[in-house]
Amino acid sequence: MKSSYWKTMIVLLVMGLTWTGYPAGAAAAPVQIHVNNTMPPGGSEEAGVAKFKELVEQKSNGQMVVTPFLSGSLGGEIPVLGLMKIGKTEMSLTGGLFLGQYAPEYNAINIPYLFTWEQLLEFIHGPAGKKISELSLKKGGLVVFGPQYRGPRHMTSSRAINEAKDVKGLKFRVPQEAGWIRVWKEIGALPVAIPAPEIYMAMQTGQVEGHENTLVSPYSRSLWEVQKYIILTSHIYWPWWWVASDVWYKKLSPEQQKIIREAVEVAQKYGEKVEREKDDFYIAELKKKGMTFITPDIDSFKRAARPAILEEIKRLHPDVQKAVIQYVPK
Repeated sequence: MKSSYWKTMIVLLVMGLTWTGYPAGAAAAPVQIHVNNTMPPGGSEEAGVAKFKELVEQKSNGQMVVTPFLSGSLGGEIPVLGLMKIGKTEMSLTGGLFLGQYAPEYNAINIPYLFTWEQLLEFIHGPAGKKISELSLKKGGLVVFGPQYRGPRHMTSSRAINEAKDVKGLKFRVPQEAGWIRVWKEIGALPVAIPAPEIYMAMQTGQVEGHENTLVSPYSRSLWEVQKYIILTSHIYWPWWWVASDVWYKKLSPEQQKIIREAVEVAQKYGEKVEREKDDFYIAELKKKGMTFITPDIDSFKRAARPAILEEIKRLHPDVQKAVIQYVPK
């Protein structure tokens, strides 16, 4: 805990040196933009941030300088959100934790088996997404630019799963997301709380028989050694979000703000392209390792999950309930 604290303080001190004053008459210092992300280098996250850096520095003629902070080097999502609120760091390609903090009653994005990617974008770009942006600005001091595609979450299992009834009694590792646990229980799984670093060992010992995650999980964890099947459920899309500190952003000139917005739009599309390419790579490599891919009867999953989905929707704002009812499986 202490080492993490001093690590953050040292990074902030280094960052602070870039904000100190310059002698009168000296050329204005370039605008420093630190972009935070919790993932290590090599993924679509880094690719999106790199594209953003390239465009911002190019369009500003070097008057804006972007420095990526990957691997959570400035801290996890929550600490970075706190720093952004007070203007101590500028931007982040962040996960969805801010939704639960600032706009939980509008967070239908967190419900499994509710949206396809296209439907999710429709929801985000509608009135609910506008409200999420307003609340994030009001409560968290965040300027929300929008989502960047992240591959859907699927199942892995030690046994073949072709339809929802095959899930019954499956000892299934699910993150400690209450809504996710309720939905998987409704389908028939037996959710098990296992820390992410222990997933492989839990599968090896039979403590769990499956888990859910994006395709990078079975690939990076070598799960072909302890699992046989990948079931392409695409049950939830949990995108990255481009956000900025309002304290910092409103100090920029209109032209600088325009450069930021336009660079984010290009970075989002580029990050999506790289993410889809990586998913194709993971599928090819996992098949080479002997894993069997199953395209299940997804409608059976949606029907089985429907009662829990409706209960999750009841927890949301009435306007959101009306907006998402069209997406609820029949």
